[in-house]
Amino acid sequence: MTDHTPGFSTLAIHAGAAPDPTTGARVTPIYQTASYVFEDVDHAAKLFGLEAFGNIYTRINNPTQSVLEERVAALEGGTAALAVASGHAAQLLVFHTLLQPGDEFIASRKLYGGSINQFTNSFKNFGWNVVWADPADISSFEKAVSPRTKAIFIESIANPGGIVTDIAAIAQVAKRAGVPLIVDNTLASPYLVKPIEHGADIVVHSATKFLGGHGNSVGGVIVDGGSFDWSREGRYPMLSEPRPEYNGVVLHKTFGNFAFAIACRVLGLRDLGPAISPFNAFLILTGIETLPLRMQRHSDNAKAVAEFLSNHPKVAWVSYAGLPGDRYHTLQEKYAPKGAGAVFTFGLKGGYDAGIALVKNVELFSHLANVGDTRSLIIHPASTTHRQLTDAQKSAAGAGPDVVRLSVGIEDVADIIADLTQALDQID
Repeated sequence: MTDHTPGFSTLAIHAGAAPDPTTGARVTPIYQTASYVFEDVDHAAKLFGLEAFGNIYTRINNPTQSVLEERVAALEGGTAALAVASGHAAQLLVFHTLLQPGDEFIASRKLYGGSINQFTNSFKNFGWNVVWADPADISSFEKAVSPRTKAIFIESIANPGGIVTDIAAIAQVAKRAGVPLIVDNTLASPYLVKPIEHGADIVVHSATKFLGGHGNSVGGVIVDGGSFDWSREGRYPMLSEPRPEYNGVVLHKTFGNFAFAIACRVLGLRDLGPAISPFNAFLILTGIETLPLRMQRHSDNAKAVAEFLSNHPKVAWVSYAGLPGDRYHTLQEKYAPKGAGAVFTFGLKGGYDAGIALVKNVELFSHLANVGDTRSLIIHPASTTHRQLTDAQKSAAGAGPDVVRLSVGIEDVADIIADLTQALDQID
């Protein structure tokens, strides 16, 4: 064996996978089964007692899922991962592992509207409280820290605004507060941004987006960075105290630098149940094989489209970190030097009505709420994805009345621009 480290594209194809030992199949099989046969009672006891690794129920683990987890962990530079039913399920399990009723976490104001709703409303049912901070003002994170703070949550590239977040600066705030930094890396993917290299302790993905890349499956992934001391000051009892359901096992002591991923699986996924289907895991794995090729094309196309829009007379502004004049361009060069991704927003001079008209007029673009598809996608967030928010919340999240969000696909860029041109021409 050599000590050569495989490159990103090689890992995207091979990490976690091996020929099937029974059939010799090179592509990871779909293990479409609900449960698995034990060797004997001792084997079953060891699996249920966390004394051995293996498969019990597909809702906890599955061989197809395991390959997906190993691959994403390898691409992100983490120690372990857990694949679940959706990105929101990933966030739920992360905070279920970290928080007790009455605890707080700090979150960037620049987040996907669904995450804002989940944090603001749904999490209240668990007694978990969110405190908002401005990613353009790092001191706002520092000021938000309190004795009840247990985590900080940001997006590497924010949805919908395409804003690049200063991960390392916020990681320092988290370190001083003694709490983990959680980074949603959905819009960037590990091809563009590696949050763990900049101080993140946990990375989450909606694998529905760029990891899968084809708009055909829903999934989420949690990546354990392996760097956080979960036993510090006893602030995270689910990891640092004996677990009664596992005969007193202390997860951090037993599993070390991948204890968080284990905790999310055996304390969250097992009991809350948001399992990923083996078929969705298979499709997402297949998508990841072309991730580096797609992400580069997405970014190159998006930059060309952003340049076109920034010079169009009916466009008031464009927010895309890949443009040299953008306020986040310096951060983009630091964190995402290969490109600023596929998703960005712009404003039309005609405001709310013009945004709705543009969506109606496009032909190549698909009007839907997803991002990260091979196809170009468009949406008017104020009337759709962020509709449930107040006007103030919409503006704070970068989804004001004039905002249009694009997820630029990998079609020929001339065709993408031609479709926007004809659609804009129809707006008075």
